[in-house]
Amino acid sequence: MTHPFDFYAAPGPMTTPGALAPFLSDLPHNVPALVHVVQGLLIHVFWAGRYGVELDDARRGEVQLRAVDRQLQRILELDPRPLAETRDPACRLVGNCRDFSVMLTTMLRAQGVPARARCGFGAYFEPNHYEDHWVVEYWHAAENRWVLVDAQLDELQQRVLGIDFDPLDVPRDQFITGGRAWRMARAEGADPAAFGIHDMSGLWFIRGNLVRDVAALNKVELLPWDIWGLAYVEGGDEALSDEDMAALDDMAALSGGDVAEFDRLRALYEVDSRWRVPRTILSFTGPEPVSIDLGLS
Repeated sequence: MTHPFDFYAAPGPMTTPGALAPFLSDLPHNVPALVHVVQGLLIHVFWAGRYGVELDDARRGEVQLRAVDRQLQRILELDPRPLAETRDPACRLVGNCRDFSVMLTTMLRAQGVPARARCGFGAYFEPNHYEDHWVVEYWHAAENRWVLVDAQLDELQQRVLGIDFDPLDVPRDQFITGGRAWRMARAEGADPAAFGIHDMSGLWFIRGNLVRDVAALNKVELLPWDIWGLAYVEGGDEALSDEDMAALDDMAALSGGDVAEFDRLRALYEVDSRWRVPRTILSFTGPEPVSIDLGLS
């Protein structure tokens, strides 16, 4: 099979810049500088007011852009200058934590650096709560380890949130992957209600993030409200079979540690439709889910 470093150093369907690849060629070749670039291109939909930006519905709709080529196209429509030039907050692409993470992942992969977006929960947004969140995990060759980076946390957000760690090296107890969260709730006594966002929480929410994290580990980084397979089971948790629960436990063990067990996780993803992202998914773009054709082969 493909070596993990080779796999994660190449783009996937959501991180392929396509015809806009030349715009990535003159970006800096170090993580701190790339994070700064990302922060100058995107504004978080929930934080816009903190930057003095009032969003209308059309601008909020930019969070529905999945693929980086579409995101880059919109970024350049808003401001055609080179990507390394910081935009005024009102001229940045509206996104969320997933988009900050996928954009940084794209830039790192374009430079041949193994990188992957991770879906899970941040422990640093509210006390005694694990907030729905995405970060980047990249291979630090000099230190021989995978490092977590929160590309969303600029100086303003660090100050507001009282962050006391380096966002360029997020501690493993501060970002909890979907698989780790599943194990905490299933086997370690953690309260499932502590995991979620807004008024949504529970084991079902953790399950969704586990499924999305597995997809991201297979380089299909979808939106936080996209659902398929085990992420969407009619009847909820009570409708899951013993076989489904065993599959979730197994995948959580494979994906939840500091370094995912690459070969087995990839093999299970390829053959099990409960995990593999199909061409057509459902997405909660509004109160009711809509069918989305991803165009995947």
